[in-house]
Amino acid sequence: MRRVPRLFTSLVSCSGAVALALASVGAPGQQGPEPTAAGAVEMPDTPAGKIFAHWLAAFNGADRAGLEAIRGAFAPGAVAPPADAALALRERSGGFEVRKIEESNERRLVVLMQARGEGNFVRTSVELDPEGRILSMPLRVTERPPEFAIARLGDPALAAELGHQLEAMEREGTFSGAVLVLQDGQPVFNRAYGFADRERQRTNRTDGKFRIGSMGKMFTSTAVVQLIQAGKIKLSDPLSKFLPDYPNAEVANVTIEQLLTHTGGTGDIFTPEFFERASTIDTLADYIALFGDRAPAFVPGSRYQYSNYGYVLLGRVIEVASGESYYDYLQRHLFDLAGMTSTGFWRESQPLEGRVVGYEPGPNGLTITEGTRTDRASPAGGAISSLEDLARFARALLDHKLLDAKHTDLLFTGRVEMGPNMKYALGFGDTAQGTPLHWVGHNGAAPGQNGVLQIYPEAGYTLVVLSNFGPPTAQRVADFIGARLGG
Repeated sequence: MRRVPRLFTSLVSCSGAVALALASVGAPGQQGPEPTAAGAVEMPDTPAGKIFAHWLAAFNGADRAGLEAIRGAFAPGAVAPPADAALALRERSGGFEVRKIEESNERRLVVLMQARGEGNFVRTSVELDPEGRILSMPLRVTERPPEFAIARLGDPALAAELGHQLEAMEREGTFSGAVLVLQDGQPVFNRAYGFADRERQRTNRTDGKFRIGSMGKMFTSTAVVQLIQAGKIKLSDPLSKFLPDYPNAEVANVTIEQLLTHTGGTGDIFTPEFFERASTIDTLADYIALFGDRAPAFVPGSRYQYSNYGYVLLGRVIEVASGESYYDYLQRHLFDLAGMTSTGFWRESQPLEGRVVGYEPGPNGLTITEGTRTDRASPAGGAISSLEDLARFARALLDHKLLDAKHTDLLFTGRVEMGPNMKYALGFGDTAQGTPLHWVGHNGAAPGQNGVLQIYPEAGYTLVVLSNFGPPTAQRVADFIGARLGG
């Protein structure tokens, strides 16, 4: 579960934040990657309307020259080249369709739009100065208005519509991966699309071994809560209880709960220093040698900020508290207990039958993303798993094979506000995400990999989407399904 951005700045000033927002774990209230059917909305014949119409045409057409021309004519004071940010957003969103003109006068225009790809609704307000130049044009992700509600479907209709959607995405080259939907343990949908290895023309399979990115945080947090259940860890324990020689004294006082909820200020691992040394990082202690002197980014406990390094530290805590390596502990106490035979931390240098190759779009088409990571995944993410194994993990949690009922509730119950209807629990998101169906789960996103697990405890659904394209590929599909479940 990535950060959920709330407010996004102007494309005129070249912020990439909207692109990140639309690629993130579904922003609050977003439901489905497919714009709803609607007639063409006529743009007002005003200065603001005309400028925005020109910008939108250039944006949707991925027209760099057109975007730069509009910038030069109407936003000459902006800093940094906005075309790069706009084109990155165009790549992620698929472009925008205007759904409604909410306000219009000569110098102001408020427009409700929907992304063609993710289906997110976005509101922009164009403000002109007296000379007709753009003062601001912020884009903000907003909840789906009731007038554009999506009908909920019964399972057979959902399977049919999802099949049509994924076939279209496969033809367009916007989805490659596998999708599983279960209802009370019975498959509603279970299919694979695209290529697991394009060079060898090996197609994706429903039992393929996909890299799952930060979805692995669910494994780490489950292991920590197992050790809490065993009396070996407390949420209130400081890191120093397990790592008494930790270099930075402020981080040493960060609690286990703060590490689990991304409120410890422990920061990221994906820094220039990391990429310089990634090939030499082999143990969890290597991460601490690299980042252990770093001070907290803010007062621990004062706010939420997604932290991959915090989960690496939790991995070391697991090792100390259990007396086992992180990898051995997860194998014995999670994967073996849940029957997860296709899940593990195989090294990148180790041959593995069925491993799916990751791809990212580039100037010359799709490129392989191998070699952009450490040789072995970490407690922050990067493990390998499959549709069925992640469903087995969900089932083992719901059946209390991994934790008793009390500690499963501890794991799943949201603690930190992330947005409307969305909280972060202990390594799981806890959210209704703008829908009447409550779910818990996490996503994972990195170049050449994107995955989602959503567990609907009350409704009985389990949703797994794994892709060997980068974000937001799998999230688009998960949003499409989540918007239609439960009819």
